Amino acid sequence: MVNFFKRLFKVGEAQANSVIDNMEDPIKMTEQGIRDMKSDLGKSLEALAQVKALAIRSKNDAENFATKVEDYQQKAMLILKKSQRGELAAAEGDRLAKEALIKKEETQQHLTRTKAEAEKFQDNVNQLDKKIQEIKKNISTWENELKTLKARVKVSNATKNLNKQMAQIDSSSTTSMLERMKDKVQQEEALAEAYGDIADTSKSIDEELEKAANSSEVSAEDDLAKLKEQLGLSDTKNS
Repeated sequence: MVNFFKRLFKVGEAQANSVIDNMEDPIKMTEQGIRDMKSDLGKSLEALAQVKALAIRSKNDAENFATKVEDYQQKAMLILKKSQRGELAAAEGDRLAKEALIKKEETQQHLTRTKAEAEKFQDNVNQLDKKIQEIKKNISTWENELKTLKARVKVSNATKNLNKQMAQIDSSSTTSMLERMKDKVQQEEALAEAYGDIADTSKSIDEELEKAANSSEVSAEDDLAKLKEQLGLSDTKNS
């Protein structure tokens, strides 16, 4: 798993699209790897708690055995003193002192064993704790790498789609289409100008016809002649 992630995160030197090409689904693979590491972290924490409990118990046992060693030593000394003072028979004093020393030796052996176990367990605790810290660091690193990878994939997909769209554009057909549109516009402009000329021509003919058919000027001349006749005015032009 560690080797996989070492290979995975070396792709940072390559293009984002090469990541997509070289792996089926790097995001899902990375997410699964992180889940596996978190599972390992949980197991390591449980193991650490168990080993710490053993280390604590061994340390407590060693302290108890050390106390007993000292206690047996003190008892042997007291018994010998009592025997010396005549409070105990010499033979009985020697026997009890010897038993105390035997117990002391047995307890000393237990003390030596438990101290060695406690040291061993403490070494295991240190190793597990070191492993846990490494796993935590790796998980944090891989989660950050995953965020970067997701961002790169988005950029790669966007770039790929854009390039795909650009690749699907036929420049020659686009140019041809623009030329046809240009011709169409020119044709429409010419047609509009032609209609304008026709409109202007039609308007001029109508004006000429209106002028030719207008009888208002003739009618005014007739009215003027009649008025002069009534007033007895003669038309100098006609005299």
